[in-house]
Amino acid sequence: QVQLVESGGGLVQAGGSLRLSCAASARAFNNYAVAWVRQAPGKEREFVAAISNSGGSTYYADSVKGRFTISRDNAKKTVYLQMNSLKPEDTAVYYCAAEYSHYDYVHKGLYDYWGQGTQVTVSS
Repeated sequence: QVQLVESGGGLVQAGGSLRLSCAASARAFNNYAVAWVRQAPGKEREFVAAISNSGGSTYYADSVKGRFTISRDNAKKTVYLQMNSLKPEDTAVYYCAAEYSHYDYVHKGLYDYWGQGTQVTVSS
């Protein structure tokens, strides 16, 4: 069982930055691929970014490429999402998700473990 706790959300003006954190309780966190997924009101969940077990591989949705950076510190069992040049359309609840993986690659399928989410609001 893995518990994930997100933090770092808040209200920011367009063009600003936020850094989200996802703290995990997994015993062997380096065996888990992790992703950030967001959901805006009335919209479907959007896969934003993902990172492999070691952090060596990453993936970004086109909508955030060049503005967001995903990273992880396995010693601290934490994954980060640095969000720069924020836009009002980035407003959403951001969820951290983890999936056990034998392989060190970005996981783009279903994720078994989810955090409770953190709200990000970008004002224009």
